[in-house]
This record gives sequence, structure tokens and C-alpha cells, in this order.
Amino acid sequence: MDLKALINDDDAVSPVIGVILMVAITVILAAVIASFVLGLGDQAQQTTPQASFSFDYESSSHSLGGTTYDGYLDVTHDGGDSISIDEVYIRGSGSNTTDSWANIGSSTSTNSEVAAGNSLTLSTQNDYNIRVVYQSQEGDNSATLGQDSGPEA
Repeated sequence: MDLKALINDDDAVSPVIGVILMVAITVILAAVIASFVLGLGDQAQQTTPQASFSFDYESSSHSLGGTTYDGYLDVTHDGGDSISIDEVYIRGSGSNTTDSWANIGSSTSTNSEVAAGNSLTLSTQNDYNIRVVYQSQEGDNSATLGQDSGPEA
């Protein structure tokens, strides 16, 4: 064995293995950078709450603010997740208001959440179409949690 040949030999790793390692490091680095650039690295998945609402219409002609309505609609949270009061909205037509649950004037047990047993009463026409809508405060997620139509809708 020639010791001078070993000392002068400077090939430690074959060039093929070096290229494979460089490609692997580049792919891993690109994947990590892409996950943060696309916002996937620090974004928590936001889910729509699961809640059940019931609707009870009572025919009773009355006037409110100069407008005559055909009846009252009670909207009640029957069960499921408690939801922030600022993320529950009443939408639709044939009602005296379509606004957030907080602004309509509800009988919630706390000021911050709509929980099972909470309800509100709307003045409605008999052809109303009402939806209870969840909309996240960030505004990027919304879903209809319940809906009802009047007897003449």
C-alpha cells in the first residue's frame, strides 16, 4: 500500500452522493419556506360551530315604528356550541331587523355568548324568510346555522 497515494487522494465523497445531498437539502428548504410564505405554517384551522336553532311563529298583528307586522318570531338556540354574540347574525326578509344577535336585543344569559336556551323575538310579516348565520370576526368564514320561512312564504 502506497501511503503517499492516500495522503494525496482528496476524493472524500463521490460526486454523485454530493449532488443527491444538495438536491435533498434544497427540496426540504424550499418546502419549509413555501409553507410560511403561503401562510400554512402559522395558521390555525378555524371551524364553524355546530348549533341548533328553533323557530316559533305566532300570528298577532301589531304595529312597530309605523309599520304593521303580522306576527312574532321567536328564535331559540336549542343546543350545540356556544357562539360569540358578535358572530351570530339574523339575515333575511320580512322582519323588522336583520343585524347581529348582539344588536337586536336578546335574552342571553351572558353578554358575550349565545348559548343553549337563549332566544330573541322578531316582529315579522307572515311571508318572512329568516336565517341564523355564523360569521367569524375575521370575516373569512360564514355558515347558515338555521333557517325558517313564514306560513305564506
